[in-house]
Amino acid sequence: MGNLLKIGTRGSRLAMIQAEGVAARLRAAHPDLEVQIEIFRTSGDRDRATPLARMPGVGFFVKELETGLLDGRIDLAVHSMKDVPTELPEGLEVEAVVPEREDPRECLVTPEGLRLDQLPQGATVGSSSPRRRAMMLAVRPDLAFIDLRGNVETRLKKLEAGVCGATVLARAGLARLGLFDHRMVEIETDVMLPAAGQGALGLEFRAADERVRQLLAPLDHPPSRWAAVAERALVRWLGAGCRTPLGVLGTIDSHGQLILEARILSPDGREAIREKAGGYAPQAALLGNTLAWSLQGRNAGRLISPDWGGHDDGARDA
Repeated sequence: MGNLLKIGTRGSRLAMIQAEGVAARLRAAHPDLEVQIEIFRTSGDRDRATPLARMPGVGFFVKELETGLLDGRIDLAVHSMKDVPTELPEGLEVEAVVPEREDPRECLVTPEGLRLDQLPQGATVGSSSPRRRAMMLAVRPDLAFIDLRGNVETRLKKLEAGVCGATVLARAGLARLGLFDHRMVEIETDVMLPAAGQGALGLEFRAADERVRQLLAPLDHPPSRWAAVAERALVRWLGAGCRTPLGVLGTIDSHGQLILEARILSPDGREAIREKAGGYAPQAALLGNTLAWSLQGRNAGRLISPDWGGHDDGARDA
């Protein structure tokens, strides 16, 4: 059994692409390693109607996988990092190894490939994310919103069917699925900051499992890991829930410094608190905590909703 590694994942096409990509990299790094993929169905998969911001509890797309880790059915769970709650079950770890991150930006998706400023007056946008809604309303208060759930392909079909005039999807998911095309226009981060960990993979394993830790080591990309650690530390310190319109993004500048930016808004986008700071990249968690403290000093607590579910956009595959 020493050369066998069992990976757990959800069964959606994007989840499988992500898990298979990790498996391929592990096989390349360790030619004698046998890798198997096990598929799990999560509570978020079973309920595809309720917007996540209104579902009770946390970790809608990871809990069953975490149970599989804890009871030994699998050795590694592959998630989208933004799905993973900032508070993990005791004995599990997800911030030790982070592969190179995809572009974390959002995309506005319309049949015509319009920019945000080109949407018709009063256009209807399909999105269940409080963060996406608030940040769009901050620059386009005329927009209307409807809840839109389902994976990427489902939401694109609903858009084409005229259920809404536009939607917002994570560029990373579109790229991994090979779906990025003329309909998608990136929204720059000065308009819409992503969710914590957006575009990064979460490789979750048992903290005491040194074998898995060593097997994963060749996949680590320190700049992506530092950014994810800082972003998640900020969310954890604030105690922000998936109902909170909060965006955060860490980047490494030309001098190797970690720059962390965060923005928290009222649900209608009319009020916003924005903070930005830089620090020594290996001390990413400290930077996240410090920036969170700065936000609290500006009375950001009144805009925070608790019960962080690890995701805020209505469906994991986006």
